[in-house]
Amino acid sequence: MQSVALIDYGSGNLRSAEKALQKAAADHVAGVSIVTTSDPDIVARADRVVLPGVGAFAACMDALHARPGLVEATTEAVRRKGAPFLGVCVGMQLLAGHGLEFGQTPGLGWIEGEVRRLTVAQPHFKIPHMGWNSLDGALAGPLFHGLPAGTHMYFTHSFAFFPEDEADIAAWTDHGGRFTAAVQRDNMAGVQFHPEKSQAAGQRLLANFLEWRP
Repeated sequence: MQSVALIDYGSGNLRSAEKALQKAAADHVAGVSIVTTSDPDIVARADRVVLPGVGAFAACMDALHARPGLVEATTEAVRRKGAPFLGVCVGMQLLAGHGLEFGQTPGLGWIEGEVRRLTVAQPHFKIPHMGWNSLDGALAGPLFHGLPAGTHMYFTHSFAFFPEDEADIAAWTDHGGRFTAAVQRDNMAGVQFHPEKSQAAGQRLLANFLEWRP
């Protein structure tokens, strides 16, 4: 039985993420246990790690640090042991070197880049970016198996992650300007959209993550 640690640090979408992961496991992948936890020991031993996130970059980073040992345990599992990692929405943004929401706040620094506010070239594109939008790019790699270019996912956010190295961008989308929809480096991946709100396409991506062998 492989364990998936869904990190509980007070994120608003925790329960919907938990249910979506459980459904993906039940429908597609046998022998998976989804554990929602803030226990550093459980996270450090996990076979896979998922970091959800809703809200402001600084508040989420502060909440992670407020749980003693949680950042260190996540780093142990992901960076030292090589456990596959998936960050969702702000959970993806926290991979960055820093975020610029409410001042500059250091992130985990696992993928170089910054999180900054979306800007749009035409006034009819509204911020926050809310609703369905298409994924563009090659959508190569195991996480996007069965998901062709143009697949729609559900977004809700005002800030986005802009990696320094374009090789880290796994997919992008456009909302009055191009921005990163997904990142991947080694065993670390992140998505700006919410797979738990993206119906069949989101379930396919979560199942791909549960089967991913980076």
